[in-house]
This record gives sequence, C-alpha cells and structure tokens, in this order.
Amino acid sequence: MKAAVIRTPGGLDRIEIHDVADPGRPGPGQIRVALHATSLNFHDLLVANGGIPTVDGRIMMSDGAGMVEAVGDGVVEFKPGDHVVSCFFPQWQDGLPSGPVGVFTDTPGDGIDGFASHFSVRPATAFTRAPRGWSHAEAATITTAGLTAWRALVGDGQIKAGDTVLVLGTGGVSIAALQIAKMMGAAVIATSSSDEKLERARALGADHVINYRQVPDWGKRVQDLTGGGVDHVVESGGPGTLAQSIASVRVGGHISLIGVLTGIQGDVPTVKLMAKQARLQGLMVGSRRQQQDYVAALEQSGVSPVLDRSFSLDQLADAFRYQSSGTHFGKIAVEW
Repeated sequence: MKAAVIRTPGGLDRIEIHDVADPGRPGPGQIRVALHATSLNFHDLLVANGGIPTVDGRIMMSDGAGMVEAVGDGVVEFKPGDHVVSCFFPQWQDGLPSGPVGVFTDTPGDGIDGFASHFSVRPATAFTRAPRGWSHAEAATITTAGLTAWRALVGDGQIKAGDTVLVLGTGGVSIAALQIAKMMGAAVIATSSSDEKLERARALGADHVINYRQVPDWGKRVQDLTGGGVDHVVESGGPGTLAQSIASVRVGGHISLIGVLTGIQGDVPTVKLMAKQARLQGLMVGSRRQQQDYVAALEQSGVSPVLDRSFSLDQLADAFRYQSSGTHFGKIAVEW
C-alpha cells in the first residue's frame, strides 16, 4: 500500500510516498480501516519539519478517517462499513490525563506510525464513530483540532449558555471553538490580522471581531466590549499573546492554553493572573470518551467543519507549505 513517510532529519523536502507492507487482517480486538483522509495540525508540521524528531520512515499524520473493512474477534462496537475517525491519544480512554498522555510516545504520526496510508489495523479503541453524514475529510478534523476545542470549552471550561468566549486567530482549533461556543449558546469574540478572515468569522456567528494589528492592546478592547472580560479564552498563541489574554479574561474566568504559535516559553504576568483569580489550564487534545461526546454533540447540532482546501496524498508537502503560509481559514485536508 502507499504511505507518506518522513525521512530523518525532517524537512518538507524529506516527505516521500513509499510502498509499505499492508497491515493484513485484524487480530482479536482490532479493526481494519480503509483510510481516506487526514487533516493538518501544527503538531504534524513540527514532525514534518524536524521540530519534533521521530524515527526514519515514520508514517505521518495524527488524524485519520475512513471506513471499517473488517473486525477481529471480540469487537462489537464496530462492523464493516462503519465510518470511523482516529484518536490522538489511543491509550487515553476516559478520565483525567495521566502518565504517557504527557508525551507523544503512543501518538500516531509521532511516537508510532500515523494515518497517511491506505489502510490501518489498530485496536478498536483507537477509533470512534465519525458523525453521520460527514465526509471522511470532515471527520478527520475531529481527532486533534476539534477535540482540543471541545475539551477546552466543554470538558475543562464547563461552558454554559450566556458565557462569552474569546478565540485567537482563525485556524482549525479557533474555528472549531467558535462553532462549539455558538452551539452551546455563548457569545464569541474573534481576533485576526485579516479583515477578510474576520468577516468570515462573523458569518460563522462571531458576535464581535478585533483586528489585532490595528488594535495592539486588544485585551482592553475585549474588556470594553464585555464590561468586565470574557468567561473563556481559547489561547492558541502562547507566550506572545498570553498577557493580552489575561487582560481579556474576567475575574474568575478560564484560559485554555493550547498553542505555541508565538514560541515555547516567555514571561507570564503572574500578578495580573493572580489579581484576576483566573484559571490557566494547559491541555493537549482529549480522551476517547470526550471524542465520543463531541461526535454526539455534532450530530445533534448539524454543524459542519470549515475546510479551507484539500490536497492529494502525494501533495502532502505542498499542503504543509500552504499551512505554513498562514493564509488558510479553518482546516486543511488531505484526501485519497
């Protein structure tokens, strides 16, 4: 079968399409999935460009969606023909994160082979059902970006109707968070450096938008818009935006630290965070149970993900180059 692999030491010119061994029939507790789509995340980009080292010839991509072809003995949750989507932490089934969830040793496309291939045989517990009626490309957005947004707002944030949410930028997690917030009856403020993207965010339901290049002190603008700050911040920027996010949150509010787009370390205005008595919660994706809850909510809401553009498997390097340009809105898919 065909698979996209990364050769050490990484780099987009080191992504190659190889013939690799077919995984064969599923064993007890396993399912065989014909994969048809993946979606790009910042984590995948770091693996691709060598920022996160992995073994030579690693099959890439954490997200995978497709159709069950066969099930092994003892599998009752799935049957041939079911549409499924992968889990980012297949070892984290439920409950609070612990142990190996803090690293990527069992994460597809990083510590183990990923889903940029035609077929996969894994434990049934490494997948959940995909939302009814979704394409494989749409379903592939759930694994990393969608579930991160769901856990940030619903799992950790305990969002409720009438809350106000601030999302930074218009990438996959931020757009998913915007949609989830509106599903839950919350108001949304979105930031971007592009007026065109902000208008698209407004069309998706954003109640207020802020161009952060035009309004560098956007934390104060958020305070002015809300009369005291937002209940939740989905903080995807990292150290370069955290101070403004703290300025944006209400006293007793919640900040989900999910991204490192501006770097991996920096100064934290601790006195301001203390004065706000806000909760700063770091997180990486979520559990299989949370993914199942998210899929159920998506089916009830009728919301569909925002796909910016789709590439073929042999165009994976081009897809990463497009991601690196920062011009996308929502998710970038790869389909085969």
